[in-house]
Formats: sequence, structure tokens, C-alpha cells
Amino acid sequence: MKNIEIITKIRELSGISDLPKDEQALVKNAMEAAKRSYSPYSGFRVGASLLLENGQVINGSNQENAAYPSGLCAERVAIFYANAQYPGVKIKSMAIVAMGETGLTSEPVYPCGSCRQVMIESESRLNNKIRLILTGKKKIHLVEGARQLLPMGFDFNSLEA
Repeated sequence: MKNIEIITKIRELSGISDLPKDEQALVKNAMEAAKRSYSPYSGFRVGASLLLENGQVINGSNQENAAYPSGLCAERVAIFYANAQYPGVKIKSMAIVAMGETGLTSEPVYPCGSCRQVMIESESRLNNKIRLILTGKKKIHLVEGARQLLPMGFDFNSLEA
């Protein structure tokens, strides 16, 4: 028998001013995207902003539906739009924020499992890691690649016979 240890590495910053200017702008874009969320049922607004390798910035917000499974998370809205408009262009970084009735959440909010899986597919397909900037009022978490959040994710290698 062999034991396998999985270690997740996350850097913590105290605030947005600790980020480089381009990532500060990305967080601000994610905040604006969250304000455009369609979330009448939960009141939980999420915004995601992607910086692509070609310099394009893509924003997404969560989109709810009365038939709950029919909605879509901000992260997937942004990634799918980026893939549709700029196929083959790598995602360099992604800022994610969440807001409740009182504004930005205190703690960083992490993507759901489905979003993590989609991020891994994008990373695998384009052979790059996406830098995740997860922002709350109290702190920012930096994660170098979606596999840090879903280390045993399913990808095209899993389909090999």
C-alpha cells in the first residue's frame, strides 16, 4: 500500500493594494460584474473577470433561474464566453468576488465543483495554469491553478483506454 499526500498551496494577502495594478483592475471588474448578476432568488451575486493572454478582459456574473439547476455560475459564464469568442487563447488569471446584501463578502468565496472542473478542462486543453484571485473584504487568496482546488479532477487523460 502507498499513501498519497495532497497539499493545497494558497497565498493570502491582506488587501487589494497588495496586488499588481493589472490584477487590482481585474478585481474591480469582477466587482462590477457581480453588480450585474441576475440573482433574484438567492440575493448572492458573484462576479468573475478573466485576463486572457491576448490582453482581452472577459467578465461574467451568475445567472439564476426559477428552475434552479438551469442557472449558471459567474466563472463558467466568463470561461465559456472567452472560449466562444477567443478559442485557443489562454486564460492568464481570473478574479472572483461575491456580494451579499451588505456588499462584498468578508472572506474570499471559492468556486463550486462544477466551475473547478471547467477550469481544469480549460487549463488542460490550453496547457496553462489559471491564476485565481479570490477576494473578500478581510483578505485575498491567490491560487496558482485550478488543480490546487481540485487536485484529482477529471480531464481528457481520464478518458484514455
